[in-house]
Amino acid sequence: MADLETLTAKMLDSAKRAGAEAADAIVIKGDSLSIEVANGGLEHAERAEGIDLGLRVLLGQRSAVVSVSDASDETISVMAERAVAMAKAAPEDPYVGLASAQQLATDWDVDSLELVDSTAATSPETLKNMALEAEAAAMAVQGVSKVDSAGASASASSIHLATSNGFSGGYGRTSTGLYCTAISGDGLEMERDYKGDSRVFAADLQRAQDVGRIAGERAVALIGASQPPTGAFPVIFDERVSSTLIGHLMAAINGRAVARGVSWLKDAMGEQVLPVGIDLVEDPSRKRVGGSKPFDGEGLATQRRAWVENGVLKSWVMDLASGRQLGMESTGNAARGAGSAPSPSVGNLTLTLGQKSREDLISEMGTGLIITSMIGSSVNANTGEYSRGASGFWVENGEIVRPVNECTVAGNLRDMLRSVTAANDGQAHLSRVVPSLLVEGLTIAGS
Repeated sequence: MADLETLTAKMLDSAKRAGAEAADAIVIKGDSLSIEVANGGLEHAERAEGIDLGLRVLLGQRSAVVSVSDASDETISVMAERAVAMAKAAPEDPYVGLASAQQLATDWDVDSLELVDSTAATSPETLKNMALEAEAAAMAVQGVSKVDSAGASASASSIHLATSNGFSGGYGRTSTGLYCTAISGDGLEMERDYKGDSRVFAADLQRAQDVGRIAGERAVALIGASQPPTGAFPVIFDERVSSTLIGHLMAAINGRAVARGVSWLKDAMGEQVLPVGIDLVEDPSRKRVGGSKPFDGEGLATQRRAWVENGVLKSWVMDLASGRQLGMESTGNAARGAGSAPSPSVGNLTLTLGQKSREDLISEMGTGLIITSMIGSSVNANTGEYSRGASGFWVENGEIVRPVNECTVAGNLRDMLRSVTAANDGQAHLSRVVPSLLVEGLTIAGS
């Protein structure tokens, strides 16, 4: 981290010498190792290491961003000169600018977030053995014809952000992942499904045998899938895909979209967007969770915040620029890459869990669809009209009767989200803890 801090300081010094009035700099350094296996042996191994430097310079209300992957003094000097030249030619933006000194984070405890696993034994051999165990467990499931792919990976990254008005801070994070994709049947009757898991700490990862077994069982459960009937039916978005619905809500309350007027929730502040009793909370301080961080991409402190409280929309997701455009304060939700300016984004989210299990919702839905996989997406940003390809299972009389595929579900997100019934199966280790969601009266286009 000390090396990264030195690099950001060099970029800021170079920007000042080149004529910038203000600037911020970010360095992102990472390395990763990924292993894939096939038929009981090593298929592919890849290691990647890299560093990215990003510099944003400001001249009055003009700005420009330049990124490089070379940390030499000569390159840093050239990038600063180019950034200033670009800023001089850029149009004025009345909302661009750094945070004030009073807005910047001044105190945080990175260690309390537990984002770095310094004890993980993630050597190539260890990762290979994990992947092989998952592959073998999937193949042991009766009905699995082959394993399409199985792999394991480990990564570590560090980030440091600094601004010309005094902010300087950084943190690291690690991740270990494992996945397996199994195939059942053969020829035109093949079906596939997968299971994956990723954790900050390798010790928290699901057992490789369980990952493979679940992938195999999911693939076998799809044997004989056919189209469901066409009509209006209740739909359960399984926990595997339910966070996509909440993702559409978060996109609609993104400050940049609201400021541009391209959001189906642009006039919904203070209105009911979820059922009474349901909160949607972001908590960037959750331990051992990939979406946690001590400050945002503009150096503002992150904080726990209820975007929706008791079903009512409470705030837009804002960085500094969108906040200024909307006449509000930033919510500390700026995300930043080396080659891009800050933009609003959210990390950890938790939707209030319901009292009933997924099985209870299935029993009560009567006849309808359980979605476990989705493809494609068509969402009208202005109206919230929603349409997606889906597959999963058909339910009759409260019981799963057969697998289904090649269908489309459609509705309006505003109506859908206000009518959801949440199960209690949200996964606490995920960055987005969203349980299975029952939605009434969607249109299903099938056979």
